[in-house]
Amino acid sequence: MQNFLSILDLDPDRLTKLLESAARLKRDRDQGMKASTAAVLNGKHVGMLFEKPSLRTRVTFTIGVRELGGDVVEIPADVMHADREPIQDVARNLERWVDAVVIRTFGQDRLTQIAEIAPKLHIINALSNEEHPCQALADMQTLFERWGSVAGKRIAYVGDGNNVCASLVHAAMMLGAHVHVATPKGFELPDEVVDQAAEVSQQGAGLTEFTDPKAAVRDADAIYTDVWTSMGQEVEYTERKKAFRRYQINETMMALARPGALFMHCLPAHRGDEVSDEVIESPISVVFDQAENRLHAQKALLVEMLR
Repeated sequence: MQNFLSILDLDPDRLTKLLESAARLKRDRDQGMKASTAAVLNGKHVGMLFEKPSLRTRVTFTIGVRELGGDVVEIPADVMHADREPIQDVARNLERWVDAVVIRTFGQDRLTQIAEIAPKLHIINALSNEEHPCQALADMQTLFERWGSVAGKRIAYVGDGNNVCASLVHAAMMLGAHVHVATPKGFELPDEVVDQAAEVSQQGAGLTEFTDPKAAVRDADAIYTDVWTSMGQEVEYTERKKAFRRYQINETMMALARPGALFMHCLPAHRGDEVSDEVIESPISVVFDQAENRLHAQKALLVEMLR
């Protein structure tokens, strides 16, 4: 695999194999330097170029590269400023020095542009405004651990039809899960994402869109939410809080799902907004499993791309 810009860069078989690899890497992690993959990236350099804040993505990629025997290079975010140097020159320089670049940026088109300019460079999307495929890998790994398979399961996403939602829908439907998405009017998934999900859907998986969150979560096997205001949208917080008020995942909302339904969140969470403290701290919450699995899923991705 040359680049990982989107879940759509995978097919169902390749996605399943990545998740199987992630599970093996998780089991083998306590072997440390004795693990079979401990030197798989020996001599490889992976750049980290983050234009947006990060905790989970930066830490897990840094640890992941090092646990696979590679070297991490921190690249200052200001190199992407057009008034400093054209982006094509940045990409061509990086292609001469490093094997891959993990990029957290704004528009998805910037990732595509770099991939086209530097075809020898492996590009990994660590989050763009449109997609968050690394999160979706960890989400699917977490569900596989709990269920064995997601095929035939019902996942309800409640909140903003944002980048996390887009990648979740792509991955879940590719693996045969039915997805309900509940958003206020004006915050729906883009039509392009809906069309793409239909194209990659397997095993009869479907996507149903709602404006009523209670209808969306009824009989769900898992309920997923994200912050109402993503990075770069802070000025919209007051307006969004009003629009999303009835979309909070709380104990009343969880009671509408199937018994034992899981609660999911990509983090960071704004407790008291999109989720109540009682739900995120309850036994049904798998949010920290998702966060841990960012490490293992991304290690599997690095092995697949750079071995």
